[in-house]
Amino acid sequence: MKSTLDVIFGLLGGLAVFLFGMNMMSDCLQKAAGEKMKKILALLTKNPVLGVLAGALTTAVLQSSSATTVMAIGFVSAGLMNLPQAISIIIGANIGTTMTAQLIAFKLSDYIQIIIFFGFIIYFLAKSERTKNIGQTIFAFGLLFLGIETMGSVMKPLASSAVFTNMIEQVAHIPVLGVAVGTLMTLVVQSSSATIAVLQNFASQAGPDGVTSMLGLTGAIPILLGDNIGTTITALLAAIGQSRDAKRTAVAHCIFNISGCLIFIWLIKPFAALIQWISPKGAEIDVISRQIANAHTIFNITMTLIWIPLIWLMVKIVMRIIPDGKEAVLDPAAPAFLDDKLVRQPIAAMHLVVKEVVHCADVVAEALKSLAQMTEKEDKKLLNEVMVKVDIAHSLHNRITEYLADLFSGGVLTEEQATQTAAVMYVMADIDRMGTLCKSVGGSLQDKYDKKYNYSKDAMKDLGKSLHIIEDMYEQAMHMITSGENKEAEEVSTKKEKVLSLNLDLRKKHMNRVGKGKCDAKLTAPFNKLIHVVERMSDSCADIADAAGGKVDFNYFSDYAEE
Repeated sequence: MKSTLDVIFGLLGGLAVFLFGMNMMSDCLQKAAGEKMKKILALLTKNPVLGVLAGALTTAVLQSSSATTVMAIGFVSAGLMNLPQAISIIIGANIGTTMTAQLIAFKLSDYIQIIIFFGFIIYFLAKSERTKNIGQTIFAFGLLFLGIETMGSVMKPLASSAVFTNMIEQVAHIPVLGVAVGTLMTLVVQSSSATIAVLQNFASQAGPDGVTSMLGLTGAIPILLGDNIGTTITALLAAIGQSRDAKRTAVAHCIFNISGCLIFIWLIKPFAALIQWISPKGAEIDVISRQIANAHTIFNITMTLIWIPLIWLMVKIVMRIIPDGKEAVLDPAAPAFLDDKLVRQPIAAMHLVVKEVVHCADVVAEALKSLAQMTEKEDKKLLNEVMVKVDIAHSLHNRITEYLADLFSGGVLTEEQATQTAAVMYVMADIDRMGTLCKSVGGSLQDKYDKKYNYSKDAMKDLGKSLHIIEDMYEQAMHMITSGENKEAEEVSTKKEKVLSLNLDLRKKHMNRVGKGKCDAKLTAPFNKLIHVVERMSDSCADIADAAGGKVDFNYFSDYAEE
């Protein structure tokens, strides 16, 4: 009983260390990659071949095909990527994930402690953030192999168990059973890299004869095929509640892996012979880990070569499975781009944040336009539009702020990314303030209708001029932020002075009308309050323009995925 528990807890403990090391390595690689990660993602919207390359490279950095697939689904759902592009990314991700198995196949058991120590020393002594991330990456790499070594050490006694060897013999000789075992393992662990690591480690254990593998390559390949099927569950879960194209992307991932399994399950023996021929020679227990890694790589490369020219067919299949239909009515106050599943991938997540901020800014621009029109005609419908738009913008602002807080608390941002993210929050605050000021002006105009404030036509006309100028200022300031250009900064400043001058004239003209009895003196306070709010709106526009001049650049996160 004790030995059984030792094996179970040893496997679970080793698996926990492996997964922890892999997740840490993923986070640190992203931070160490920095700008290079953006360049990798810059390939996302190119042709299918470059899409495959981007998927492979992204997965190599993230150390998870599931993470890359979830990212592709998020981009499709946000409308930033079309279905064929997403399918090419997913195909590439399947190649990229084989990198982990290839790393695991290296026999590094004698160097694990040295790697862990070396990584810790670099992290502990380094001053720069980049060097610290490199140190943590090496440290996590060592932990990954420590987990594998732990699992391997507790598996050794299993070779002497008659019950276990009989069970393995059944799996090895019944490919369908092996596929089922591999699928179930990955469904439970939610990481094909982890289950393939377990498979490599287990297959490296000697059988009763002490020479050959307990499992053998022909027994390992069906389990490997099952691992590839099991990893698709993450994509399916990520697609729940997403757009129709996002669900199609997840289904395409399933079709890719299932079709590969259906082809290769009939070719296990010749496939195993090919892998043995191209892999290093030696005792089976010494080379089978590399053979499994090579089988994983060759399987995915072969399926990629089959499907790349047939992406059009994949699109047709998934559209037949999930046909077009009536889309659900979306809540206008709900974020159009944010995806909580991408919080661990800061570059991708911040790209969506920038898109959402621009979306929120557009909603405020619509409110501002309706507000300017209200000065020309007394239309309560326009007032209602202003209030609704402002409420939507405020709701989006709150959701974006929460999302950014999650990004900061996740500890996945580099110092430079954190600085740019804080700048995005600064601009977002001014956009939200513009919405609040629009609501305040709308409220003042509502009082005009409700309390029968008889502002003169000239007063309303001049107020309209100021609001139209602010409308232009706001558009120019946001263009500066999104384009990264500062050419309009002087024009925004000039228009701010013009608004102040117009408002000064508004006050003078109002007092003249009061003096001539053409306007009620009681309207002075509410009218001055209205003018003051308009001036604050010009200040907010100028603040956004100043932020652009201060190198707040939305393109830091967003230029790689523009179509």
